Amino acid sequence: MSADGASCAQKPVSVLFVCLGNICRSPMAEGVFRSMTKSDTRIGTIDSAGTGAYHEGCPPDPRTMSVLEENGENSYHHQARKIRNSDFKDFDYVLAMDADNLHDLSRVQRRIIKNSGLDAAPAKVMMFGDFGGCEGEEVIDPYYGARDGFTIAYEQMTRFSKGFIEKVLQGVDVATS
Repeated sequence: MSADGASCAQKPVSVLFVCLGNICRSPMAEGVFRSMTKSDTRIGTIDSAGTGAYHEGCPPDPRTMSVLEENGENSYHHQARKIRNSDFKDFDYVLAMDADNLHDLSRVQRRIIKNSGLDAAPAKVMMFGDFGGCEGEEVIDPYYGARDGFTIAYEQMTRFSKGFIEKVLQGVDVATS
């Protein structure tokens, strides 16, 4: 509560993870982040999307799911989707997996701002890897490689999620009803 009696509580933080096709990296990031924040009232909506519609409606790659399951995340379900213009107002953070994704997302966000007459879109568009301790760190797309690429991606998602929680959620106070 502030000095005038008004609540200082903020709304929960919403996060969208984005990669190219939304079947490998971004759903893995979503699954890891959901697991790490499942009882955290500071977190609101969590979702993932792709910059392309290549796999729209498909479940995550089986290697993504097996790595999640191997790490105790057994209740994750997702269908791939493409990023929507509304995501830039519905989410506080839109987190890209690599520089190409970031470039595509920034271009879409600029177009939305230009067409809407706004000074800025509400979402913070940035690299998820910025939260891993090395600014600009990318998650290499494991789709065309072996399963070990998915294990490496999982380790990155875990580290980035911990960094996000420490850097962004520290000091966030959410009102409970």
